[in-house]
Amino acid sequence: MTLVCGAGAFGTALAVALARSGPVTLWARDAGHAAAMQARRVNDRRLPGIALPEAITVISGQVPGGDAPCLLAMPMQVLGGFLEAHRAALGARALVACCKGMDLATGLGPTGLIARSCPDTTSAILTGPSFARDIALGLPTALTLACGGEAVGAALQAALSTPTLRLYRSTDPVGAELGGALKNVIAIGCGAVMGAGLGESARAALMTRGFAEMNRLAPALGARPETLAGLSGFGDLALTCTSAQSRNYRYGESLGRGEDFDPAITVEGAATARAVLARARALGIDMPVTAAVVALVAGELRVAEAMDMLLSRPLKEERC
Repeated sequence: MTLVCGAGAFGTALAVALARSGPVTLWARDAGHAAAMQARRVNDRRLPGIALPEAITVISGQVPGGDAPCLLAMPMQVLGGFLEAHRAALGARALVACCKGMDLATGLGPTGLIARSCPDTTSAILTGPSFARDIALGLPTALTLACGGEAVGAALQAALSTPTLRLYRSTDPVGAELGGALKNVIAIGCGAVMGAGLGESARAALMTRGFAEMNRLAPALGARPETLAGLSGFGDLALTCTSAQSRNYRYGESLGRGEDFDPAITVEGAATARAVLARARALGIDMPVTAAVVALVAGELRVAEAMDMLLSRPLKEERC
């Protein structure tokens, strides 16, 4: 029985997809939310209109033990605390992170947090271009499943793939998780460009230069460059920088329009941008797009000022 921890939109969608092949336990942090989902067979709070198959059992409280894979589908800034609180129950399972970002407190990615809290378990990351509703509806989706061990990765790939959810295997979890983290930062910038009415050409330029920044930082942190060109890097970047279904993109749009954004909606890229910029500066890596996003989120710059800052940089040869 597969365990999915986190009953947000993405965790619920994964549970729905996997329940078409067998029983799934979906763990929710809020007991009232879990009880409502179990009784009403729908997640009205995060994924309205999608019925929960009978194969899904929704629980809360103590995470159950066992040896079946556990998918960790929760906000990046929550993951560390969850692992510390439940590591005794999680120790025998393969842990598959399904969150995207960099922990603000430690500068670690999801697999790094898993290794710190549950050093004896196998860690992997599931990431790539996807929206929760598409997965729940059974629309064709391709993701990257990255795991350091070839044999374990192959077993997880077989266990978690479905007829409409195609998983490509990688042995570069660092590259896969950095692609998912960094693209959220660039998506905020692209949303801000469109929200401010600066046009499609400006968005394309920002997206491209952002991708160049991703390719400067990720290898310095141990990622393979070819991983950034795959689903977990360029593929996810293309999706989240161009669609209003992306929370990071919508948040950027609100910044560009000077509007408030719903604080109940998790925007992973906002905290990740700060963590990424700190790592880049410590390594002496220039990341002007990321720096502009950090300043926008902090309210230190308006979009027009951020674009002026980027456009006034010295002219140079393009090197990607």
